[in-house]
Amino acid sequence: MGDQELPGVLVSGYEGPHGVCKDHVGDLRKHFRLITMKEFLENKAQLSPKIQAVYIWGGKPVVDQELLQNLPSLKVIANGGVGVDHLNLPLIASFGVKVANTPHAVSSPTADLGMALLLAAARRVVEGCQLALAPETKSFSINWMGQGLTGATLGIIGMGTIGYKIAQRAKAFEMKILYHNRNRRTPEEEEAVGATYCEKLEELLPQSDFVMLALSLTPQTQGLIGRRELALMKPTAVLVNVGRGLLVDHEALVEALQTGVIHAAALDVTHPEPLPRDHPLLTLKNIILTPHIGSATHQARRQMMEDLVESMLAALRGLAIPNEVLPPLSHA
Repeated sequence: MGDQELPGVLVSGYEGPHGVCKDHVGDLRKHFRLITMKEFLENKAQLSPKIQAVYIWGGKPVVDQELLQNLPSLKVIANGGVGVDHLNLPLIASFGVKVANTPHAVSSPTADLGMALLLAAARRVVEGCQLALAPETKSFSINWMGQGLTGATLGIIGMGTIGYKIAQRAKAFEMKILYHNRNRRTPEEEEAVGATYCEKLEELLPQSDFVMLALSLTPQTQGLIGRRELALMKPTAVLVNVGRGLLVDHEALVEALQTGVIHAAALDVTHPEPLPRDHPLLTLKNIILTPHIGSATHQARRQMMEDLVESMLAALRGLAIPNEVLPPLSHA
């Protein structure tokens, strides 16, 4: 089958921060004719009917009403990653188009990063590195200390796949685990990681030495951690976010970190990403920021690509789609 006969898949491009991973292009081309946004925009009339799938990598290309109207043969949108807050699911469904994501590929690396941020904030790893490297450092103070994890209480907000894997890792550090989730886990699952369910956030926050956000962004969870919630936390507590930036009110967080309402924060996600270079969060000593790298391991990203290929091929063959994301039920 020549390249022209392979099903067309729209990709953002091959360069820049949202380009398709170079190591994955060869694998994708075995199954699909890749069409970049630039090629599509330059030759819409010819390419529109050929595109049967959109491959979203790093949130790009952006899928809006105009794009959907221009792709009459579109069957599936394959989204690298688990979060789909950037996709209008009801709108996409109204065009008869399916959506797939990659929850399994991202859960372990994101849980690993959650623990990395937890450890780094607790033990002041970034500050310690700067101190050890600084040209003016003459000696190390024996009284320069961080916080221990053993026996400390971790409050996990969002006990889905990622949250549960974080609990498994935290159990190995002999931490006490509390969690808050829409749905309570089974007694067997709770017992396996030694986790205690808190029906209300107000119950979890004052007891936790570390608070970990591992939930997805929805209209209900946006701004979940604001002034009131931060005030409920211990002044010695550390907030870690591996979910989405909009789960936290950034203004309230800046204030809480400046005034000692909480001790420190470690964020893999912000809003926007990256933050404007003059954002007050960037000037604080008691914060660690990473560039949204929850799933950024070679192994996980390859798995994501393979899962997306599997979902796209299934959709194009009219088969059940692995990891299909269904639109929310209408409450009308």
